Amino acid sequence: MISASVDLKVQFYHLDPMNIVWHGKYLEFFEQARCELLDKIGYNYVEMHDSGYIWPIVDVHIKYVRPLKFQQEIRVTATFVEVENRMKIRYVITDLETGTKLTKGETIQVAVNTKTEEMCFVSPDVFLKKVPDLL
Repeated sequence: MISASVDLKVQFYHLDPMNIVWHGKYLEFFEQARCELLDKIGYNYVEMHDSGYIWPIVDVHIKYVRPLKFQQEIRVTATFVEVENRMKIRYVITDLETGTKLTKGETIQVAVNTKTEEMCFVSPDVFLKKVPDLL
């Protein structure tokens, strides 16, 4: 498994009128961890584009276990789950102090050839070479 984490502190601008993190902000937290994960393998969005592929998200699942609150310190961990035909990444948000699981989720991204704008049914070799231990 290849994983990467980011530590964040919940800010006031993340909150909704109920004083908990607005549900849409969780995707931003996932994105920060995903970028750390992609940086770790040397294939973030610039490298993707330069390699001739973009990887749009085609599916998202989030399970809100416990609410995130103002000034709470959290860890967001992203882990590759599947890589051969798509990029499936699992996320876990935990309380930094207690380790309590707060949220979990997954995203699925597929490769799209930038020249033909066609979806690839198999992950391109340029990506697979970055994650050989997962094959």
